[in-house]
Amino acid sequence: MIEPVMQTVVRYHQFGGSDVLRFERIPLPRPLEGEVLVRVVSAGVLPVDWKIRKGSFPMPVQFPAIPGTAFSGVVEGTGPGVTAFQKGQEVFGRSAKGTYAAFTTAAVDAIALKPESVGFDEAAAISGGATTAWRAIESAGVKAGDRVLIHGAAGGVGLFAVQFAKCKGAQVIGTAGPANIDFVRSLGVDVAVDYMAEPFEHAAQDVDFVLDTIGGETLERSWPVIKRGGTLITITGKPPVERGMEFGIRVLPSSLATREDLAAIADLMDEGRVKAVVQHAYPLSEVRQAHERSEQGHGRGRIVLRIES
Repeated sequence: MIEPVMQTVVRYHQFGGSDVLRFERIPLPRPLEGEVLVRVVSAGVLPVDWKIRKGSFPMPVQFPAIPGTAFSGVVEGTGPGVTAFQKGQEVFGRSAKGTYAAFTTAAVDAIALKPESVGFDEAAAISGGATTAWRAIESAGVKAGDRVLIHGAAGGVGLFAVQFAKCKGAQVIGTAGPANIDFVRSLGVDVAVDYMAEPFEHAAQDVDFVLDTIGGETLERSWPVIKRGGTLITITGKPPVERGMEFGIRVLPSSLATREDLAAIADLMDEGRVKAVVQHAYPLSEVRQAHERSEQGHGRGRIVLRIES
């Protein structure tokens, strides 16, 4: 009997703190029809990863679970019917099978080729960061001359939303903490609001679109600053459609990016018009520290894991 090829992964067998994350050895996954096998180089650490791990995110989890959806890596094999990708190509995107692992599988519709000019760490920051921002800007129909308010403009989603809105020719108002004001200005924010020093309502009135990455009181205070007929997208919970109707505001859900969306984002990054920002890159051996840092919030850009085979 042929022994299966094994790989190192991070898994957890129950909800809990970062201490439930364990290193385990399991067989390599096999790509199914329409999938590729990828050797993971870098994996994005998204806030949703630790929210799922803690059991605070409303989605079913089958234990043992491998965290992570965002990744970049190299194609090592293809499943039946796959012609769009081949072994050796550098790719990035998302996987539903977990990415805190030496290898993962991903559907061909959820990945794209990584440009040579974009590093693996930066590419791992695209899915769940740039993709969420891209879909929000596209769904809202942001265009030249629009006034856009982005809450959490220095965060993993916000920093991309700023850049995409500027690519559309919009005027961008961005909220951030005092340590990130100069940073968000460097991204192209026209009006940077230090939320610790002044209410954002002083700078934002009659805006066409609000992207909320904060929720809670920040979301509730945002309704009056949006013009009637404007649009709001929040990524912090269920879309508050009924609340939007009270103000005559269109509330849209967040949506997943397609392979075409990934390719469009990659092109903008390759052209130098959009950049990813990696807050910190941890080795896989420090996955617990990576989760703990992400839980602290208020960071700049994305946290990534460098996978060690």
